[in-house]
Amino acid sequence: MAAAPAGSAADGAADDAACGGSRRRWWPPWRRWRGREPLSIETLALGRRIAADLTEGLAGPRARSAARGIRRVLAADAVGLAALSGSMVWAGHPLPEAAQLIEDVMRTESVAVLPPFIAEPLQVNDELVGVLVVTSVDGTVSQPAVREVALWVAYALERGRLESSADIAAQAELRALRAEISPHFVYNALTVIASFVRSDPDRARDLMLDFADYTRYSLARHGDYTTVADEFRAIEAYLALQRAVLGERLRVQIRVAPEVLAVAVPYLVLQPLVENAIRHGIEPRPEPGLVQVHGEAVGTECVISVEDDGVGMDPELAVTLLSGHGDPNCVGLANVDRRLRSVYGPYYGLMVETAQAAGTRVIVRVPRFQPGVVAS
Repeated sequence: MAAAPAGSAADGAADDAACGGSRRRWWPPWRRWRGREPLSIETLALGRRIAADLTEGLAGPRARSAARGIRRVLAADAVGLAALSGSMVWAGHPLPEAAQLIEDVMRTESVAVLPPFIAEPLQVNDELVGVLVVTSVDGTVSQPAVREVALWVAYALERGRLESSADIAAQAELRALRAEISPHFVYNALTVIASFVRSDPDRARDLMLDFADYTRYSLARHGDYTTVADEFRAIEAYLALQRAVLGERLRVQIRVAPEVLAVAVPYLVLQPLVENAIRHGIEPRPEPGLVQVHGEAVGTECVISVEDDGVGMDPELAVTLLSGHGDPNCVGLANVDRRLRSVYGPYYGLMVETAQAAGTRVIVRVPRFQPGVVAS
């Protein structure tokens, strides 16, 4: 009988037999992972959807969808998400005994295991926000697995809080912009209007109407977006008042193409640029100055420029101001730049061209049509 060559399948079989048949066959890495990648992609996609469903919190409208996703991940009989407010959503059939277990976890803020239940506290920044409870009748779902999913849920809730905080901060910033009418400007405007009441009542009336239009637009409750036409009307009212205050020291040129008048833009995104040109470009110099505001369509974009021939600034200072690290009283450019980037993306921030004693030109570029950006 011929002997089998060394390293043959016969040797492998003999080795397996010697080890009681428990020895596992070795596979190369590429063979081991073959066929598993689609499942991994599906799990990652499911995790992304769960995180999105939890952005509005455990009491949000998509919390039940998140519970269904978690149930799929753990292959559990049922999954419940309880919020501190008392809101409770389930995926699968809930058992009545779970209610007492959830109450115990909320009181002790620690994990509770009472077969077939595993209940984990959900904490965001060391603060209890709710409870994840998992039902596994056959005990196949382990506590470490539930713990990992609880941490995952907590991270998703934290992310939702951060996004909500960012929205609240943006709304507060807009409210601050609306209320940020310079008392110095208001005093000067009303003083000039009063000076014309006797000598030129018609002009006093026109200026009072301009002042009313300007304050109404700045302080009234608006949505997030308006049109270029409305922004230019507010600018014209503001500049009429400033011309009355500064007299011959301020010259103004406004030119806007009709095709961009209906373009939607963030509310109060242009007026701060015009105010910046006058306050920091024209007012500091004794000679008369010119402010030009132009709007035009360039391909698929609306391009608006605000230019002055005033004192200008060091380009490095412009970079500092745009980053928000300059004078706390000069945050107009940084606010507008940040709002533009948050709405349209990083490409659409402000462009500032300036030099000392050479004036300043600020350019705004926005898409003429942007999904979700609609004037109210």
